[in-house]
Amino acid sequence: MLIDSHHHLWQYSSEEYPWISNQMSVLKQDFWSEQLQLLAKENEIDGFVTVQARQSLNETQSLLDLAEHVSLIRGVVGWVDFRSPEVASQLDRFAANKALRGLRHVVQDEFDDQFILGKAFNRGIAQLEGRDLVYDVLIFAKHLEPSVKFVRSHPNIPMVLDHIAKPTIRAADFHMQWKNDLLKLAESENVVCKFSGVATEVRDSEWSIDTIRPYWDTALEAFTPKRLMFGSDWPVCLLRTGYQQWLKTVRELAAELTESEQEQLLSTNAIKYYRLEQN
Repeated sequence: MLIDSHHHLWQYSSEEYPWISNQMSVLKQDFWSEQLQLLAKENEIDGFVTVQARQSLNETQSLLDLAEHVSLIRGVVGWVDFRSPEVASQLDRFAANKALRGLRHVVQDEFDDQFILGKAFNRGIAQLEGRDLVYDVLIFAKHLEPSVKFVRSHPNIPMVLDHIAKPTIRAADFHMQWKNDLLKLAESENVVCKFSGVATEVRDSEWSIDTIRPYWDTALEAFTPKRLMFGSDWPVCLLRTGYQQWLKTVRELAAELTESEQEQLLSTNAIKYYRLEQN
């Protein structure tokens, strides 16, 4: 079985997706249910976790509505305004929908590098406790230090680190500070990690499996196969890699693992930690 723990869907418009710049022209098109079904067929994917791409309650609702009709979508990671006094009612709005498995905020785009420790934001995050929902942590490597404090402040909320915290990847210069901070974050057992979105962080003009391998080794050391899951970050990954190339890369990196550990990485961890509906 293969579960892709991280991908996005959108019906493109420049007004709704201003973060898609002119340098990202490959993303300026629809990636919706038809494209998802073709992707699954071509790559023998059994299910997906669909993750928000806009900080919008309407987008969260539209992804949940789509999940009702597209069985490939096993779960949705949506968005609510955690800083809002109305966050509890926003969570209540979606509470009855079993497809909602998590929520996230685009912390990486916040101007304040300490945003994740903000009082209002953390009051909102605390509302997740007891709701059977995961919080996805979307940050750059520079945010890891405050994020260590953040995850330790919410030990009863399951969290998933997206994209191994987006290190700056160069073949000739390993990001050691990222490694040190990632190992600290992984000490919190309520956090698991997606090996996704990695190729996009390569700053060299080209990349190979050898470029990626030190970051795989570090993620594996930090989280072990029990807390690591495969994700594609499709279609954003298309900025640096095709889907098949990324999947092949991860499979080759994981070849050193036992068969059971490979199953954890490629399917069972996503099912377990997101508590995905079985089709």
